[in-house]
Order: sequence, then C-alpha cells, then structure tokens
Amino acid sequence: MEFWEKSFIGKQEMWGFEPSASAVSTRDFFVGKSVQHVLIPGIGYGRNAQVFRDSGMAVTGIEISQTAIDMARQHYGPAMTIYHGSVADMPYDDRQYDGIFCYALIHLLDGAEREKLIRDCYSQLAEGGYMFFVAISKTAPTYGKGRFVSQDRYEIFEGVNMYFYDRESISAEFGQVGLFGIAEVTENFPFYLIKCQKAIS
Repeated sequence: MEFWEKSFIGKQEMWGFEPSASAVSTRDFFVGKSVQHVLIPGIGYGRNAQVFRDSGMAVTGIEISQTAIDMARQHYGPAMTIYHGSVADMPYDDRQYDGIFCYALIHLLDGAEREKLIRDCYSQLAEGGYMFFVAISKTAPTYGKGRFVSQDRYEIFEGVNMYFYDRESISAEFGQVGLFGIAEVTENFPFYLIKCQKAIS
C-alpha cells in the first residue's frame, strides 16, 4: 500500500477529475436502487466519489494517503467523511451502508487481505445493499509479466504486486457474498466490475 502514498507525491491529480466509466455505471445502478449512503474504500483524491455525491448520495471514504485526502478536501470540500488509514484496519465506524464501491484496489492485495476486505465490506453492507468491486482481468497485457509472486499474482514493478482475476477466481472469492453479476469493462486496463448484493434475512 505504500506505493500509493508515494505515487501521490509529485503526481497530483494523476488520473484527472473525470470519474471512471465503472464509477458512472455503478452510480447509475445505485440511483436506480435508491442507494443513499455509499462507502468507498480506497477513495483516493475523490474523483470516483463526487459522481455519487452529485446524485444526492452521502459518501464516506477510507484512504491511506494523507496527500490524497488533502487533495480531496481541496477539490471537493470538507463535507465528505474520509477516514485516514488502511482498508486492512476496517471497520472505521459502525454504520451500515446500502452501497459500497471499491475501485482498482482489491487486486493490489494478497489472498488473506482480499478475503478480509471482502468480508469487512460485506459486514458493513446493509441487508439488501449492493457492493461493487473493480478488479484487473487476466486479459490485461501485464498479466504474466514481472516477477512471479504466487498463482496469478506478479510484481509488476518494484513494490507493486497485482493479482489478476478471471471469472473462476471471482466466483471463488465472491460467491459467498451475494455475487450476482460480472461485467467486463475497459478503461486504462481491462477490468471486471464485480456485483454483489447482501441477502435480506
């Protein structure tokens, strides 16, 4: 996770201010389901958060980089709650969210960390709520490149390990948390948009 802290220093607004296509698609889905409160683990400097706020949703973020949080405050104001810390230390509050959106973060974690993030998000998801994850696909040109770390996981460059997903591994990791959809999306890399809903007991 230290890579992301370093990457913000001297590279402000590195992805611009337009939300990702996945965030826009998720926003549209959440609007259709009347989602009101959204949690964004790994919120960065907020480019994928504002699109939800603009549609009337309250957004809470988690971000390890204080630099990124400062940038979010500068560009989007102080109203949004952002917890400073690692997603590994979730939960930061006892709120239940009816929407969770996690963009291009989970594939940077090892197996135990991915499992914990999924479990922690699901625990904070309200009954009937939705959580969407964006994860890199094995069809990415970087798959199989760099130093081999473990199955489907490679050190792409120093200190950055990526786990590459396919539909089978998505089903294995998300099958017990209400997985109902897998969509292929292409942004700067080919990704999967992984869609889960928490059952109503």
